[in-house]
Amino acid sequence: MLQPTPRIRVRLKRTLIALLCLVLCYCSKGPETIREQGITKIRLLPPKDGNPRNSEGDFIQLKDGRLFFIYSHFTGGGGDHDRAYLAGRYSSDGGETWTHEDVPVLSNEGGMNVMSVSLLRLRKGEIALFYARKNALDDNRIYMRTSTDEAKTWSEPRLCIAPGGYYVLNNDRAVQLTNDRLVLPVARHNVPGGEWTSRGVAMCFLSDDQGTTWRASQTELQGPAEGKSGLQEPLVVELKDNRLMMLCRTDQGSQYRSFSSDAGETWSPAEPTDIRSPLSPASVERIPKTGDLLMLWNDHSHIDESLRAKRTPFNAAISRDEGQTWINVKTLENDPDGWYCYTAIDFWQDRVLLGHCAGGKDAGRLNRTQITYFETDWLYR
Repeated sequence: MLQPTPRIRVRLKRTLIALLCLVLCYCSKGPETIREQGITKIRLLPPKDGNPRNSEGDFIQLKDGRLFFIYSHFTGGGGDHDRAYLAGRYSSDGGETWTHEDVPVLSNEGGMNVMSVSLLRLRKGEIALFYARKNALDDNRIYMRTSTDEAKTWSEPRLCIAPGGYYVLNNDRAVQLTNDRLVLPVARHNVPGGEWTSRGVAMCFLSDDQGTTWRASQTELQGPAEGKSGLQEPLVVELKDNRLMMLCRTDQGSQYRSFSSDAGETWSPAEPTDIRSPLSPASVERIPKTGDLLMLWNDHSHIDESLRAKRTPFNAAISRDEGQTWINVKTLENDPDGWYCYTAIDFWQDRVLLGHCAGGKDAGRLNRTQITYFETDWLYR
């Protein structure tokens, strides 16, 4: 019987090692990763037994170079009022890979849940964590905690909305202005003892002492009288002339817009835009590399009627004129059964990072969180 030569034995050994690595990779049950046309998609947080939904998170960049993504980890069901706590995952390579196990961040201190995370690096260096503590259908308010040790431990909670009622602050919505003011754009859906209504009233809560005290904006914005949604899930972005622009989701087929010239105290009447969308939130942030605005939303400018009420497709666009027009519209996802929304935006070096819901027939609409990333230049091709 012929014996393999030393060279063949080396090749066989390398082949066996490669096969073993493939088997171990397959059996490690790491997240599904999809790479296509300059975009990488990581199905980081799929639902599983005892954890039916993972959603509404935000990124913070730590001083040691890692990214920390904190999100709403549901345990009691997949609905907005089911039990949930805050958990997190780390990345040491700009979002390409993530730790496989959750880090507990905040236990469920609400009567229903805690959810919808916003993270900010404050001017003095500490990290601010904003979240909704949901106790009842007339008690859902925003709390703030801070960390001075890079998100290892957190301070006692500080209430940002003293008036009772049901207030919605989406994930990645807290804003720190160039004058250091903190702005929380929210939609109020009722007051204590009042029946919950889908008709939202948009307003802001403001702090000029880094979150020690808060007050409501003078203006409360109403949506069109013919709509049932009112103005929901607002976002705020600071423009180069120091005005603020607010966008709100509506049931009128487009995002509605308002402006503030006094850092969020008062607002112009809400008006429709040509940003066509379903009843689904948009997300907007400024691109550090270019200074342009980036928007993620469900673009319904040219949509089939069968998709009119769905949160698909998932699109990106840039604005070079401070939100007046949006160009270079690109499609990130277009599954007709997909559900893409609640997008956190961050920038790492030249990379755009998104953390968003990416549900579908296999996972439920809001139940899976996906990390999507691409190079900034991709937006301009």
